[in-house]
Amino acid sequence: MAGEAKDTNWPLPKFYFKVFIGSQDSAVSFQEVSGLETETQIIEYRHGDNKAFSPIKMPGIAKFGKVTLKKGIFPEDNDFFKWYSAIKINTIKRENVTIQLLDQKGSPTMTWTLTNAWPTKITGTDLKSDSNEVAVESMELAHEGLTIANG
Repeated sequence: MAGEAKDTNWPLPKFYFKVFIGSQDSAVSFQEVSGLETETQIIEYRHGDNKAFSPIKMPGIAKFGKVTLKKGIFPEDNDFFKWYSAIKINTIKRENVTIQLLDQKGSPTMTWTLTNAWPTKITGTDLKSDSNEVAVESMELAHEGLTIANG
């Protein structure tokens, strides 16, 4: 019949996910995760005696973007700031961060793992006397690698 979906394979919604920081057994609740990206820099090269007047392009060093985590502020919850305040001259506790996209049953379908992540920036909430919104803080993480796995 016209208009019926013939395929039952649908993309997953992005609102059901879990985040694990380090070796914690329980997930940390976040409102939003963004910046799961990687990019390969381009190296241009041309031989001096090459008859083509344009360079060839080769893959170079991989570059990873900062990942931003946002969550609501709760009383006596200073975990972001505790991790951030541990930064000393070239020393910081680096943690692997695991982000799992879940299906309807709560089982992981895609898993992103950040290697050796550490906080580079913390942004507190804005405060407005006439607002009717939840207080949200954010933390940017630098990391040294991003892997993606199914399941």
